[in-house]
Amino acid sequence: MLKSLFNWKVLLNLAVAIGIFVGLVWLTFRWLEYHTNHGQEIPVPNVINKSVYDAVKILEDTGLEYEVDSAEYNPKYKPFQVLKMYPMSSSRVKPGSLVRIVVNPRSWAPITVPDVINKYSGLAFQRLDQVGLKIGDTIYEPSIQKDALLRILYKGNAVNPGSRLPRFSVIDVVVGSGPMRNISIPSVVGLSVKEARAVIAKSLFEVGLIEYEDGSKDESDIIYYQDPASGDIRDQGMQIDLWASKRTPAELRAKVEQLNSIYRMKVDTSLPPVYYDEVPSYPEPSYDPPAAVPVPKKEIPKSEPAKTEPAKTNSAATGAKPGGTGAEKPKSTAPGSQGSGSKPATTTGNATQQPVQKPKAKKVVVE
Repeated sequence: MLKSLFNWKVLLNLAVAIGIFVGLVWLTFRWLEYHTNHGQEIPVPNVINKSVYDAVKILEDTGLEYEVDSAEYNPKYKPFQVLKMYPMSSSRVKPGSLVRIVVNPRSWAPITVPDVINKYSGLAFQRLDQVGLKIGDTIYEPSIQKDALLRILYKGNAVNPGSRLPRFSVIDVVVGSGPMRNISIPSVVGLSVKEARAVIAKSLFEVGLIEYEDGSKDESDIIYYQDPASGDIRDQGMQIDLWASKRTPAELRAKVEQLNSIYRMKVDTSLPPVYYDEVPSYPEPSYDPPAAVPVPKKEIPKSEPAKTEPAKTNSAATGAKPGGTGAEKPKSTAPGSQGSGSKPATTTGNATQQPVQKPKAKKVVVE
């Protein structure tokens, strides 16, 4: 087995296979070096703050490819000025490499006008501000659509939804101010149905029911009657009913008189006015309750406290005994001397009996 592996034919085939493999690898790397310009590098020139035309010319002369990006607008820089580049300047790249440059465009990228016609003005203003449009003047005109956005104007011209405008453009808007009051009804008798529609719409009224005499609904039929009549005072937005026929109004006089009897009822004012008696009115009796009599308040006299006179005391006699007093007892009348009609005798001395005063202690001095 091992002897067959080391046969010269096997070894020769193995050597040939290895040689072919090594040769293919060497040729592949040589081809890659030639195809990719291995070892050949050139510096990237600095084109920042240059105009896009000068930058493109410099890159082409250097042998580099370029890609221009102008999606980002900055009003602080000049239009078509190079703001960024990649790879950065002074980098070394191979000839034919791609260099991406960011250029400031002339203005903002255009935006699409949203569909806000006949929408509420508050929501329409928010939508226009979100897409980058600025509201200039707000013009109000009579319309039955009160506070609805009717038209968008850019530089005096009407702009339809879907149009392209530069970002941050100033636009004017027309908003409905509501219907006007007490407007005269226009006359459309004698006009075709198509012309009558235009006249009614111009006066901001609505076309109501249209009755065709033959039922053909032909827009070229002539209007021979309308309700309300021309000259009547109505508010804008109300409907005007029409009667149309292929014949002229003069030929339909009988029909017009019949419609007048229905829609133009006349009030007879030739009759004398009717007077009605009025029921006499009497004042209603008043049932007011009697006024309350005020009750006088009784004043209670205030009692004064009795005043007592201080008792008069006699000075004690010298040498009196401790138990004795210098005051005399009041004299009283005899029990039998008081009669039925006699007054009691007055007492002599003090009016009230004072308590007995104790004698003061004597000081004895021993020599």
